[in-house]
Amino acid sequence: MNQASASEFQRLFTGRLWSVMTWQQLDAFWQRIDPAAGWYVYAVGEPPPTEPASAEAVAAFIEKIDALLRREHHHDYCGIVYADQLDAPSFVKIFDPNNLGVSCGFSDNPPLPGWILCQVPPADLKPAAPLPEGRKRWWRALFG
Repeated sequence: MNQASASEFQRLFTGRLWSVMTWQQLDAFWQRIDPAAGWYVYAVGEPPPTEPASAEAVAAFIEKIDALLRREHHHDYCGIVYADQLDAPSFVKIFDPNNLGVSCGFSDNPPLPGWILCQVPPADLKPAAPLPEGRKRWWRALFG
């Protein structure tokens, strides 16, 4: 990854993001993502992708991550998906329902997201702990 790409990724990663608060908003949000728009699909803790995913892979990821979030985030609201723009996203952070910590508000050591969808090459975020084996299997089933 070149310096400009790394810098753009870092700017987006640390910039202001908007939360998708309700499950109904999440349904509408997924519809605004064009799977063919050159998305990098990154599971934090795995090596970052060097090429955008195919439209089919992006669509499959959205379907599977939506099911995972609804199954494992036991709340009547979403609140764990964030984007640079809710109407026309180009950068999306998705927090793992099983590793939330303080995902919103202020923290000296906020948790990393579980997954990132972005239209710039992602930088390796190097989580403090390895991914749980269940998450690795889930990811590899999608992106082998």
